[in-house]
Amino acid sequence: MPKEDRLIFLVFTAQLKLKTYLKNALSESGVTITPAQSAILFLLKKKNGQTMSELTQVLSIDNSTLTGLVDRLERVGYVKRNAGAKDRRASHVFITDRGNEEIDLAQAVIHRVNDQIKADFTEREVEAFKKILKSFFVRFGAHP
Repeated sequence: MPKEDRLIFLVFTAQLKLKTYLKNALSESGVTITPAQSAILFLLKKKNGQTMSELTQVLSIDNSTLTGLVDRLERVGYVKRNAGAKDRRASHVFITDRGNEEIDLAQAVIHRVNDQIKADFTEREVEAFKKILKSFFVRFGAHP
């Protein structure tokens, strides 16, 4: 197989490089959360009080991974958990004021990095790239 046709390798390598770059950009800007933790805070900012199951589904991660991420966010005061009123086994996660402040800081960095990704491409190329990335969700069952 020609080296340039190893799409899985290219996608995984690009993802790892982007994750590292974003993690460093967040840290250099004084943001204390990781990219994975920022995803949780973004979702809670959009719809506060989601269950752990809802977050697991949207993020396409397993329960134990999500539990660890939420545990760390809770320890630093960015989220809090409450048992559900109807089902005490269903833990609801809520973003705190501190979490809102942190995600606002992270959002500025993430927007900047997003703009850097698009910088050398035409709008048409960016739209084609987005179409390709979104096709992964349909083909492989992930949530956008």
